[in-house]
Amino acid sequence: MAEHMDPEEFRRAGYAVVDWIADYWATLGQRPVTSQDPPGAVTAALPTGPTERGEPVEAVLADLDSLIAPRLTHWQHPGFFGYFPANTSGPSVLGDLVSSGLGVQGMLWATGPACTELETVTLDWLAGLLDLPERFRSTGPGGGVIQDSASSATLVATLAALHRASKGRWRVDGIDRRYRAYTSTQGHSSIEKAARIAGLGADGVRPIDVDPGTQAMEPAALRAAIEADRAAGVIPAIVVATIGTTSTTAVDPLPEIGAICAEYGVWLHVDAAYAGAAAVCPELRWSHAGLEGADSYCFDPHKWLLTGFDCDAFWVADRGELIEALTVMPEFLRNAATESGAVLDYRDWQVPLGRRFRALKLWFVLRWYGVEGLRAHIRSGVALADRFAARVAADDRFELAAAHPFSLVCFRLRAGDEASAELLRRVNDTGRVHLTHTRVAGRYTLRLAVGSPLTTETHVDEAWDLLAAAAGELVAG
Repeated sequence: MAEHMDPEEFRRAGYAVVDWIADYWATLGQRPVTSQDPPGAVTAALPTGPTERGEPVEAVLADLDSLIAPRLTHWQHPGFFGYFPANTSGPSVLGDLVSSGLGVQGMLWATGPACTELETVTLDWLAGLLDLPERFRSTGPGGGVIQDSASSATLVATLAALHRASKGRWRVDGIDRRYRAYTSTQGHSSIEKAARIAGLGADGVRPIDVDPGTQAMEPAALRAAIEADRAAGVIPAIVVATIGTTSTTAVDPLPEIGAICAEYGVWLHVDAAYAGAAAVCPELRWSHAGLEGADSYCFDPHKWLLTGFDCDAFWVADRGELIEALTVMPEFLRNAATESGAVLDYRDWQVPLGRRFRALKLWFVLRWYGVEGLRAHIRSGVALADRFAARVAADDRFELAAAHPFSLVCFRLRAGDEASAELLRRVNDTGRVHLTHTRVAGRYTLRLAVGSPLTTETHVDEAWDLLAAAAGELVAG
């Protein structure tokens, strides 16, 4: 068993693995959404080291069944309503399988011409699908690239913004003065992490107040913060606006924010990690109003567009600025294609040098579902969230805590924070569903996020029935 797996052995083992995945998907609804085992259970069940001699794939799959699968949080489960979805699909898994089989390292055009060009074209397709501004297409000065996550997209945007704000000095001298990043109090934690990695420190991010009703950034507060920093000798570098905040899916007012950024020459990055996918539907594109004023934009197909993690789509309006900020050219990477200037080398668009062929799974998904299939998926999620929200609104023990324009519903018990927290614990302990919580205006709030392609009205109704029954016990008790 110690030899390499030859193509015929791979074929046989591959069929067994695909069968295992298909069986897993078919039985997901019968499994508890989360594991009830304590920390350390998997560690204790595994041997202390690898086997001396190789084992057949059947032995590995048997342990996958008995040791691993029962101790997972099942993100593809039809009752998984936690966080935001991170969903995959059959075509995505198959695209990833082909990528793994090809084993391409696409750091340069020259190291995988089709790897680079398919990514460029697929990101242009996606820009068209979302009706993004023309400036983000590769046919002009901008273009798109796949990052691993929106966190990396924010970091890369921050680095490009520092390059611009310093007039290029950042590349040579580093952080030689105080720069500032701005986002709302509802902005993602990755914005602070990006600022820390970039050398700005946690104090390099100035949180901007939100409208108490909409939870969206207040443009007047942003302007005041920028003017105060400029007066103190601090250089405003980047504003990160959000389409679909993590807590409540609030949408920052891009037209007003974009105008302020243009006035002060500040880079505007738009983080639409979850909600960007909604723009495949024309009736949901209102959320992207004002995007033409952005310097960069990203969303995660790996959240709500049926493409397995990791796949963040990131676009810039001027790829020249990004490449100038990030490019490093050691002798061993020099090649005729790069020297010609006729190709894109995506290593210059990201932090790592190396890159996988992630465009394949996105290409598989776009071709399998087509525009109408993707729109149907998004519309289903929105309809299911509307259905659930209507149940909440009709029950006077509950209240909606925020608007629900996409497929996230934020709600709570009127009885207060302790009752809402206990409600979440009881419902999650059933193993039938999994929800998470946040705080909205300081109050404990439950979140139900729809996204799995396996989720139907039956599953949403079951979630409501469990919540209503537990609420009855709590309020009566």
